[in-house]
Amino acid sequence: MTISAADVAKLRKMTGVGMMESKKALVESEGDFDKAIDALRKRGAAKAAKKADRETSEGRVHTYTHGTGKIGVMVEVQCETDFVARNEAYVQLCQDIAMHIAAMSPEYLTREEVSPEFLAKEKEIASELLRTEGKPEEMIEKILVGKMDRLYSEVCLMEQAFIKDEDKTIAQLLEGKVLELGENIKITRFNRFQIG
Repeated sequence: MTISAADVAKLRKMTGVGMMESKKALVESEGDFDKAIDALRKRGAAKAAKKADRETSEGRVHTYTHGTGKIGVMVEVQCETDFVARNEAYVQLCQDIAMHIAAMSPEYLTREEVSPEFLAKEKEIASELLRTEGKPEEMIEKILVGKMDRLYSEVCLMEQAFIKDEDKTIAQLLEGKVLELGENIKITRFNRFQIG
């Protein structure tokens, strides 16, 4: 099967990976874009995992003010080199993350940061609600697992669906940029400010 340069360019634009990776994925998937994207994601997760242990001592503190100045965000995004920290794609990533935080108002960075008290309270409320709905006790624990996962996807930045592409989480967005830029990238902290 012949893969056109236009198809390679299209896949590259969709995924942000290099030309050779895009072409290889299209050849393997016999021109099927969905299969090619899945293959790239699988390879990307493995490559990103290899880079995850590399030290991130550079980066930027990015600020964003929304609309008329009533919402502001400050986010620290780290990378390995100052060269990448000045890269246009990296700066745009920082902007996208800050805009996402302004819009979605996450409370925590990861699920590991969620306070046990908050979790216990949410579990208790969900359990009571399920009991009042008449759910059997043996099912409540199973249902709670799904409800807690949904809760994490609402309050944890890394698990939220990215506002510009809801098929990706923020973690997957970062994973894609790690592949595109070839360096480990981490969001280390953020603050969101709102008037009123």
